Amino acid sequence: MSNRKRFFRALFNRKIVAVALVVILFFLICAVASPLLATHDPNLNDLYSVTQGPSSEHVLGTDQLGRDVYSRIVYGARVAFLVGILAVLISAVLGSAIGLVAGYFGGWIDNVLMRIVEAMMAIPPVVLALALVAIFGRSVPMLILVLGISNVPSFARMMRGQVLTVRDLDYVSASRIRGNSDFTTMVKHILPNCLSPMIIVMTQSIGGTILAEAGLSFLGAGVLPPTASWGAMVNDGYTYLEKCPVFALAPGTAVILLVLAFNIFGDGLRDALDPRLRGSR
Repeated sequence: MSNRKRFFRALFNRKIVAVALVVILFFLICAVASPLLATHDPNLNDLYSVTQGPSSEHVLGTDQLGRDVYSRIVYGARVAFLVGILAVLISAVLGSAIGLVAGYFGGWIDNVLMRIVEAMMAIPPVVLALALVAIFGRSVPMLILVLGISNVPSFARMMRGQVLTVRDLDYVSASRIRGNSDFTTMVKHILPNCLSPMIIVMTQSIGGTILAEAGLSFLGAGVLPPTASWGAMVNDGYTYLEKCPVFALAPGTAVILLVLAFNIFGDGLRDALDPRLRGSR
């Protein structure tokens, strides 16, 4: 059996992982094809149709401004994926660079970088994100940068741990003996052998980042209105739970499904990439 077939067999060994992938792809299609799937303009106010329940015209009803809830959920998937993926990429790049340098050189460089990372870890990510948003303002690009910076410590520590396990192996020593520079040794010989666990952490971090974005938007520190955001929709709708429960429950369910799907898929990816876990479930 080829390595590719073995990988996919281990990845989809549990049916729930395949279901999680379908959920992710469903929301990804919603994000990419929002203009085609939405039935209304997500920001169009209709004060004659406020807080209405599901109907033939509005599948999931309307919010307090008469905007179509279904269309706003579809467009909200764009914000969720954009913030989740780009913020994790920023975290992975910065954290991997810090961990790679710290683990490879060790000594005072390692001490300085890890003390900075530990200082960042002393502040809860959401609190750090709230502080940065308060300083730099609210916007989608700023939210991506803020969430990316707040998650750097976890990637830095993971990469440093991986580098410490491989930096003294024979192929790394052979690279030094051949006269390769430290940069070449790190990028060509150490980094590729540390990517598998980083990919797993990235996949699982996307769900947490989407949840963090929803939390910040719920608290009023996320994307600016009228941009559709699932967290902001929950914040707008929880006061109407008795009159129109779907207004808050629909975006909340979308957050739960997408976050859970990324966590389950990341767990399956870990099983597929780690030979010790293949076939153990």
